[in-house]
Order: sequence, then C-alpha cells, then structure tokens
Amino acid sequence: MNTDKVLIQALVYLAASVIAVPIAKRAGLGSVLGYLIAGAAIGPFALHLVGNQADVMGFAEFGVVILLFLIGLEVRPALLWTMRAAIFGLGAAQLGAIGLVLALAAVLLRLPWQQALACGAILAMSSTAIVLQTLEEKGLRRGAVGTAAFGVLLFQDLAVIPLLVLLPLLAVAPVVETAGSGGLHGWLHAVAVLAAVAAIVAVGRYLTGPVFRFIAAARLREIFTATALLLVIAVTALMTLVGVSPALGAFLAGVMLAENEFRRELEADIEPFRGLLLGLFFITVGASLDFGLVARHPFLVLGLTVGLMAIKAEAMTRLGRLFHLTRADARMVGVSLCQGGEFAFVLTGFVITAHVLPAPLGHLLNAVVAVSMVLTPLVFLIHERVMTVPVRSDGPVPEEPGFEAAPDVIVAGYGRFGQIAGRLIEANGFRTSVLDISTSQIDLLRRFGRRVHYGDASRLDLLQAAGAAQAKLLVVAIDDRERALELVETARHAFPQLVILARAWDRRAAYDLLDHGADAVERETFEGSLALGRLALERLGVRAHQAHRAAAIFRRHDKRLFEKLRPLWGDEEGFILASRQSVMTLETLLAAERLGEQMGGAEGGWDTASLKKEMEAQDGD
Repeated sequence: MNTDKVLIQALVYLAASVIAVPIAKRAGLGSVLGYLIAGAAIGPFALHLVGNQADVMGFAEFGVVILLFLIGLEVRPALLWTMRAAIFGLGAAQLGAIGLVLALAAVLLRLPWQQALACGAILAMSSTAIVLQTLEEKGLRRGAVGTAAFGVLLFQDLAVIPLLVLLPLLAVAPVVETAGSGGLHGWLHAVAVLAAVAAIVAVGRYLTGPVFRFIAAARLREIFTATALLLVIAVTALMTLVGVSPALGAFLAGVMLAENEFRRELEADIEPFRGLLLGLFFITVGASLDFGLVARHPFLVLGLTVGLMAIKAEAMTRLGRLFHLTRADARMVGVSLCQGGEFAFVLTGFVITAHVLPAPLGHLLNAVVAVSMVLTPLVFLIHERVMTVPVRSDGPVPEEPGFEAAPDVIVAGYGRFGQIAGRLIEANGFRTSVLDISTSQIDLLRRFGRRVHYGDASRLDLLQAAGAAQAKLLVVAIDDRERALELVETARHAFPQLVILARAWDRRAAYDLLDHGADAVERETFEGSLALGRLALERLGVRAHQAHRAAAIFRRHDKRLFEKLRPLWGDEEGFILASRQSVMTLETLLAAERLGEQMGGAEGGWDTASLKKEMEAQDGD
C-alpha cells in the first residue's frame, strides 16, 4: 500500500472506532461489539470504505500475540492454586463437555468428524471482555458467580495455546508448506520447534532480568517500553521462522516473566498497544464478516445462533450444579457464558489457513459468533426479567488478570523508610502490594525473600495494576520529593477512598504533601532524632524517666506547633515569628518540668497521670 492509502485507511479505522465504540458502550453492548460494528459499517458489505482486509489483518493479529503474552504474565502459581477448582475443575469441564456436545450437534448436521471437533472447540469459547464487563456492571463479580465465570474464562484463555497446536492435526486437506519452516520435514521440524521453545524459556528465565535491570537503571521509560516490544516481536519472529504460531511463543515468554520483578511495568507499558491492536483486529474481523451470507441465509444463521446459545447455557447450568453452585448461580453462569468469544475469530482464521475448515464454513462460524455476541445483552435482560438475579455478595473478589489478590495497603517505595513501615504492616496480617523503582534495592530485598515489584508508583496505570481500587491505604515512602507530590495528587484524584500516609523530608515538604491530598504525614527524621536526643540526655546524667518525659513534652509541643503554623505556611515573616515564640514556649515548659522534678522528686516519672494532665492543661491554653 502506498503512503496516501495507508493514511486514508488509518483515518477511516480511527474515525469508525471513535464514533462506534463509545456509542456501543453507552448502549450497554461493550467495546468489543463496538469495534465489530465499526468494522461491519466500513467494510465491503456496507459502506465499502475499506476493501481487502488481508494486509491489515496480518498487522492486527499482532494484537492477539500481545494479548497472549499478557495472559502468560498472569499465569502465576499463586493464582492457579487459589482458584484451582474453578479453573482446572469447572473450566476444564466446560470446555471439554460443551465442546463435545457441540461437536455431536455438528455431526448430526452432516459435518465430517474432524470439522465437527474443530467447530465444537471453537464455539465452546466465550467472550472474556463481554462477560467480565457485564458482571461488573451488574455487581456480580463478587462471590460464586464471579469466581466460577472467571475461572472458566481463564481456563479458556489458557486452552487457546494447546488448541493452536492440536487443531491443525484435524486437517482434512494437505497443509501447504510454509516458507517459515525453512523446508524442514518430520523430526527435523519438531527439533527446530523444541529448540525455539527452549531458547525462549532460557532467555526468559536467565537473561531478561539482567537486561531489564540494565535498561531500568537508565530511568528512560520509552526505552523500557521499546525493550518490552522488542521482546514480544523477537519471540514472534522466532516462532514464525520455525513454522509455529507466534502466539505460543508469546505465551511462553509471558509465563517465564510471570514472577519477574518487572512484570508490573511490562504490563503497564504493553497494555496500550494490546488495546489498540486488538481494537484494530476486531475492526478487521467486523469488516470481513460476510453480511451477504447472513442476508442469503438469515434463518440458518439465526437458528444456529439460538441453538448455540441454548446448548451452552443449559450445559453450563448443569455443570455448575455438579460443582455445587446454587440453582440461581449456576443459571446465571450459564447465561453469562452462552455466547461465542473473541478467540473464536482467531481460531477460525487459523483453522481455515490450516485447511481444517473450508472458508465458507469458517465465515458462517464467524457470523454465528458475532450475532451471539450482539444478542448477549438482550439475553441478560430477558434473564433478569424472567428469573431472579442472584443476591450480590460481599465475598472475596476473584483475582483479575494481571492483579494480585486485593491488597489492604500499597507501599510506594521500599527503601530504608518504606520497608520498616511495610514489614510492620505485613507482620500484623495485612496484605501489601509493594512498588519500588530501584533495581539494586529490589535485587537485595528479593535475596531476603521480600516480594517487591519494579515500577514508578506515580504512574496511574501502575497504581491500578497494584490494586489501588481495592486497597484501603497508600503509604508514600519514595525519596523523590516531586514524584511523591505527583503520586499523592494522582492517588487522591483517582482513588478518593484511599487513606494516604506520606513520608516527608521536613516541615515544608509535609505541608506540601498535605496540601496535595495526603491524610497524614511523618517527617522521616523526627522520631529518630527525638530518640537520639533522649539518649543523649540520659548519657549526660539526666534520669531516664526525666529524659522520657522531656521527649514526650517535646513531641506533643511540636505536634501542636505543626498544626498551628500550617495556616501561616507561605507567609515567611509570620511563620518565622510564630516559630520563635514556640521555641521560647518550649524552653519554658521544659524548665518548669525540671523545676517540678527538683521540687517534687520522681513522683511523676514516666507516662503517669500527671503528665497526661499537664498535656491537657497545655491544650486548654
């Protein structure tokens, strides 16, 4: 394509998505359907603003590769173990049982058994985007329904990789040899594939960590993003070279990095490309939909769609009951998962290329899946009107892709200050999500078994990835004043429910942090300096209880002074005058304390009622 044509097509794609997607979202149809509708509108069967999608589809499929890389990043042992029953029990049963039922239905429709199995596996998939968004909007992501649906969807995502490997074995026509395989045959090709996979595993496990530490040390975000994209593109090129789906390599690379300290930053940097390229992918799918087929066979398409949704809903409901869901919850899960999914479009194009399905049958499957996705909001509406919706639960939220289990506290900065606060919080049974930007600090902490993620906490996307929407508290302990102010301001605006506790360098920084939205601040050297001053008094011969009381008076007086001077911050003359007066007041208080000790002995030692009354009297002044 020449430059002018590329620019015009880019203009058409972007304009269509900007118009159609927000409208679809407001109509409750979801962004995926918005992209499909946009593609259908500009495609050759409607406005004919774009023509052949082959060139664009090749680029847009890279969005699917990035999606599977991100899914690989989510496959952590902790997540799999926590939801093992929902993922490997109910999820595996759903894909296997419903795929088999749909395959039997296809055999009854006179399809060869190889094509029937392929159709069953493809149509058993459900739409992750539609289901999770709909359940979120209806308040059903918590509790049994959300956990069951999410477990099934995650297993389906994981199953895409084996399906990409196994489906070509059902080919009913000879597969044309690809140039990417380099002319290798039989066991030589198998050895090449295994070598490529081994290379990906080795690089992911042993080389990516040092490389990303080196890049992160430069503190250049754009280079880190470029490195992340380089990793995905390199894996894609390698797998294409040996004649295997690049999605497999991308998934394996993600799995190898799932426990890496740079996982959060990788997710945040690649996520925008995933969304953009997946959107382009769905637009090209929509533009490729054969509406002429729907117009020629409307009853066939509608009948197959209704049959698909009815079979999946009923089978999923029965499976839910077998896995001890209540009748209402099982029915809701069945309704939620009754449509076709995004990966059906990916798998359909793949099996057509692999000569498993003829192109006309593949186009029919795409039409059925697209119509089922369009009908999903209507099915939810009918179910709500006819059936009773399960009661919303305040139970634990099933962990979303890319997120830790909902943390109680986010600790931003885990150096000499943050790690003391973080360890105390964790030792008392609270869950923390920790972010730090120092690679050397992360390396050191990981040697001691601490789980710390690399990332700039002042970035909103990383705060979201760390679980700020679910957390109760944010501890700001980073040692960069400007970034700390930016973080406090960002968190206060985006997550108003968070209680923000911030580390301050001095009184001025403390006032700035409070003005930017912090709920409370702690000057980093105040308590340590006060403790050292108390120790110095003891070494100078002051009795321990007298030194303790002097430190307590100093702390209480300074706290009152901090609040008193805050309105004067910015008025330099007034601030200095009030500070001088405060110093004289403190000296008077401590002198009176020493005189009282000399007159009354040690009667009021340590934190006795006399000290409490004394402080209350000062408050009343």
